[in-house]
Amino acid sequence: MSESSTEEEDDIPDMSSLPCSSMNLMLHGAVFAESLPMSSERVISIDGWLQLISGSFYIPKESDNKPLGGDAHFICADEQTIGVADGVGGWAKKGIDSGEYARLLVSNLIFAIKCEPYDSVDPKKVLNLAYSNTKAQGSSTACIVTLKEKRLCAVNIGDSGFIVIRKEKKIYRSPIQQRHFNCPYQLGNSPGCDRPHSAQVLNFPVEAGDAIVVGTDGLFDNLFDLEIVEEVNKGIRDGLDPNEVAYIIAGIAWLRSYDNQPTPFAKQAKMAGKHCSGGKKDDISVIVAYIR
Repeated sequence: MSESSTEEEDDIPDMSSLPCSSMNLMLHGAVFAESLPMSSERVISIDGWLQLISGSFYIPKESDNKPLGGDAHFICADEQTIGVADGVGGWAKKGIDSGEYARLLVSNLIFAIKCEPYDSVDPKKVLNLAYSNTKAQGSSTACIVTLKEKRLCAVNIGDSGFIVIRKEKKIYRSPIQQRHFNCPYQLGNSPGCDRPHSAQVLNFPVEAGDAIVVGTDGLFDNLFDLEIVEEVNKGIRDGLDPNEVAYIIAGIAWLRSYDNQPTPFAKQAKMAGKHCSGGKKDDISVIVAYIR
């Protein structure tokens, strides 16, 4: 394992211009939420509709102080909706665990999804409701993807995201949102954080046989899209279920985070005029879904 791998945390918005009283308010009163288990689930079949068959795996960044890490994710199988959230690590400098924000946001996302009509989840509406109910300190990126008949409908804010694979090739990659290198758009209640209206609303047609990979930046910073696609293709050819493929991809991303091989993070750092090599040590969340 290389000693040159990077542990740089994502940046948070610059709040140096805020009055001291406002800063003090942001440093107290953390909210805790239970972490959600990883799962592999199959949806109820509806005649004529495509199905989303999903599995997931999560590897938190090694930390004695934050054993749950900073990511959270969910699979709502019956509602054909999946998603991830990534608490922005830069808050640790202020003594705040953004993983608490991400976990509470995901809990509220699940609640909001369960309140939606069975066959018509609106990701933007869900994000708005979940955000309004998330009062923890910190901030988080978020990506929510739902299958509606023959289309993926998604909402994404920050540098989490998803790719769509068809006939062993990547045919779509959700764009990222960041203000500058390593500073993604991020939901939060503090001044300088983003609100749901800043999120991108995305729609993409899909068909039976497609595969989707949703992940936080711990995945996409350490593996190139082509590498992810190759592992999905291998898994499908070997008859693996989505849970098994997610496990493999997360493990490879984790190994790369400690390695000195080329990574997307190192490439982006170089473009930003910064010197680093190898992977980025981070929480890694991976959801793999097959469309049937």
